[in-house]
Amino acid sequence: MQVRLPRWGFWCECWAESLTEEGPPALVASFDAYSAPQADRWVAVALETIFPALDSDASAEAWEWMYDGRIDTRRALLRAEPCTVTLTHAGTRITWTIRPAFFLPLAHRQGTELPPYAHDFTPRPEE
Repeated sequence: MQVRLPRWGFWCECWAESLTEEGPPALVASFDAYSAPQADRWVAVALETIFPALDSDASAEAWEWMYDGRIDTRRALLRAEPCTVTLTHAGTRITWTIRPAFFLPLAHRQGTELPPYAHDFTPRPEE
């Protein structure tokens, strides 16, 4: 049996928040990265994907991070410091966060029978 050890990496999240309506920010996406380059590349790919739809101010913010801020982000991640990239588009603030994380291995569930209590869990109803 192969033992899987805990592993250092980065927990990445993307949050969206309306600046015109009340309500909490919404988690849009999350990603577990196992290196600083993989973590900042996740943000870069997201920015490249939405870039054509951004207004001119948000495009300028994205461009600035891609060509200036990304290096600072990578350096901070290599020092295991958390980072945030934020831009505002049409009344919505989009924030990417990257935090150092220690990932614990979980049991591999394919091809094995889960214990009976695994099916007892019921999620809390949303409020």
